[in-house]
Amino acid sequence: MPRIKAAICHAFNEPLTIEEVELAAPGPGEVEVAIGAVAICMSDISYAEGAWGGPLPAVFGHEAAGRISALGEGVRGLSPGDPVVVTMIRACGQCQPCQTGAPVYCAEPAPMAPLSLGGGAPLAQGLNCGAFAERAVVHHSQLVRIPEDLPMEAACLLACGVTTGIGAVVNTARLRPGQNAVVIGAGGVGLNAIQGARIAGAARIIAIDLSEDKLEAARAFGATHTLLAGDPAPWKAVRRITGGHGADAVFVTVGATEAYDSAPRYLARGGRVIMVGMPHSGQRAGYEPVILSALGQGLQGTLLGDAVISRDIPWMVELYRQGRLKLDELVSRRWPLAQINEAIADTRAGHARRNVIVFDTDREN
Repeated sequence: MPRIKAAICHAFNEPLTIEEVELAAPGPGEVEVAIGAVAICMSDISYAEGAWGGPLPAVFGHEAAGRISALGEGVRGLSPGDPVVVTMIRACGQCQPCQTGAPVYCAEPAPMAPLSLGGGAPLAQGLNCGAFAERAVVHHSQLVRIPEDLPMEAACLLACGVTTGIGAVVNTARLRPGQNAVVIGAGGVGLNAIQGARIAGAARIIAIDLSEDKLEAARAFGATHTLLAGDPAPWKAVRRITGGHGADAVFVTVGATEAYDSAPRYLARGGRVIMVGMPHSGQRAGYEPVILSALGQGLQGTLLGDAVISRDIPWMVELYRQGRLKLDELVSRRWPLAQINEAIADTRAGHARRNVIVFDTDREN
């Protein structure tokens, strides 16, 4: 059983430790990937903080890209050396959600436990990936092959942040040309929701954030208007900007209950709040049901942009190659695995769109 370096979370709210761990060979339907790049998502940080519980010790990291280094029995359509995006979307293909085009909600994900500590002690594969490591073994359904010339640090973003933001717009909200969008939060996912609204043909894309620097980035990614969240009653400004109409869709991309409290105020008649950001377990938001009922408004959750990765990731790759989708601009800084705690601290402080851990691409597959 090969040994690899990985960043392990032994206790919530404690620094990760870089250790050698054991990685099992891929079994039937499984694939081993040599990780080229893995981005740090706020979900990784939230799990490491204990926001949603889960078993420890664990290796997190779920926004990755790399090259296939070994195949398990029965895997078709993939070969050693293929460059791939590695996602957390593990789908059986047989359950009701999978067969109705919603694999992100798969009811029967294949159980896997490829990681272990020395002596065989269990080590959880966080978020179905465990990609804060030199290699990962995942189910074949989690992979999408990508072109050879796509940089790993750009490709890895397609595994979660980009797909979540754009997918929330085009898959969940089904935003149409000429409609108005409000995006609350202009971080990594928010910028991609803004890109999604631009690609979908929104008439007005209004970004709201506490940081003027983030609002400047929002304008570069396609926001037509920006508002500071700390301003008094920003929903009134949205009404003015939209000629009294309001937003057809409000995308809450931050895990802050205050954002969820205010989100319905921006809605037009028949509009929907799309719930992207995830607050910690136990936190609550409030709203007046009578208003939503009387105006035909709604609240709708979305997980990973309701993505079908075999359809959506190749489409996004093509948009990137045409210059219509920004990926390189999302990468704030590249870090080695040894500095993952510094990269996490920088991300937690709100300085980064996406910090990316990069590995030696000259390794043998």
